[in-house]
Amino acid sequence: QVQVVESGGGLVQAGGSLRLSCAASGRTYAIGWFRQAPGKEREWVGAIRWSGGWILYADSVKGRFTISGDNDKNTVYLQMNNLKPEDTAVYYCAGRVGLLPYSDYGSPKSYDYWGQGTQVTVSS
Repeated sequence: QVQVVESGGGLVQAGGSLRLSCAASGRTYAIGWFRQAPGKEREWVGAIRWSGGWILYADSVKGRFTISGDNDKNTVYLQMNNLKPEDTAVYYCAGRVGLLPYSDYGSPKSYDYWGQGTQVTVSS
């Protein structure tokens, strides 16, 4: 079993930046980032596949958010720049152990292990 733990959330003004971290206790095939705002469904933010360093982003964050990873530390980072009030949500990272088709990276059901989430609040 793999445990994943997020950290780095907080309160920031619009236009500001935050960096979230996701530490996994073991090897994973991919790590996904999701977020969930009150009253809304969980939304995919992006993902990284360790093999080849392949990274994907949702259109809503492309150009503002950057995912990177440290394979030696089993840690993934989500650098969030130019934050907007609509980015306010609980952010989750999730680990996938087995192979994953390209089309399934955005589905929460594709991931095996989830962190507890970290709150990001962007004030206007």
